[in-house]
Amino acid sequence: MKTRFSFRLAHLPVLLLCASAACGQKTDAPKNTGPSRIDRTGKEVTFNASDGVTVYADAHWLKEDHHGPLILLFHQAGASARGEYGPIISRLLERGFSVLAVDQRSGGDRFGGVNRTVQNLKEQRPYSYCEAYPDLEAALAWAIEEGNAGPRIAWGSSYSAALVLRLAAEHPEDLSGVLAFSPASGQAMGDCSPDTYATRVKTKVLVLRPFSEMERAAAVEQLDNFKALGFQTDVAAHGVHGSSMLVSSRVDGDVEANWKVVEDFLDEIVKGQAPIR
Repeated sequence: MKTRFSFRLAHLPVLLLCASAACGQKTDAPKNTGPSRIDRTGKEVTFNASDGVTVYADAHWLKEDHHGPLILLFHQAGASARGEYGPIISRLLERGFSVLAVDQRSGGDRFGGVNRTVQNLKEQRPYSYCEAYPDLEAALAWAIEEGNAGPRIAWGSSYSAALVLRLAAEHPEDLSGVLAFSPASGQAMGDCSPDTYATRVKTKVLVLRPFSEMERAAAVEQLDNFKALGFQTDVAAHGVHGSSMLVSSRVDGDVEANWKVVEDFLDEIVKGQAPIR
């Protein structure tokens, strides 16, 4: 387990969910990123969630047989896969990971791009964060049906960082690792709070937060609880909320130290890992 900073703050209740500029990050996408950045290699796919919602995603397979390590990317509130992960996907591909980048039904046009799942919903209404969970299950099921032998890694940002912990708790045989960037908790997460499922997670987990979020007592308490469960944790000296801590233009600074923590964790999962199915 590795944490770059230690904090001792009074524990106060607080909502750890950031879906706006209040988290100290920019909402405009960098000029050199966007859908065109990933359309050259990704293939748009769709699959149905358990309640019939059509989920849109981009599949980036490095091997024709769909074997090898796969990262399932889930975005934060108000965003889309192409918007949040446009600047990130190419580096994961270069690292040897296939990627399935998913548009959940709780999302929008944050960071640029369009959330295709939201755009094509038959029932146009706001969906809660918990209601997006079937989209994560459908993505995992689709990857398995496509013949992926793993290892499979679920990667979540903000509210979806909480949901990937639930995914790991409820599908322990299908995942080899979890990355949770700024996992949300509090009233908005309802029954999907990470505290509800974290104790049941048996796979390797890396939880990351930026230094700025550690001013909140609840964030400190959450990270302490995760460390007690054996999760690897990291506090980024330079970072912003969610997976955007890996995008230099959103951080306004160098993010290589953040990437090193992530890539070391990914390499640890893949090293000596036999196919999981």
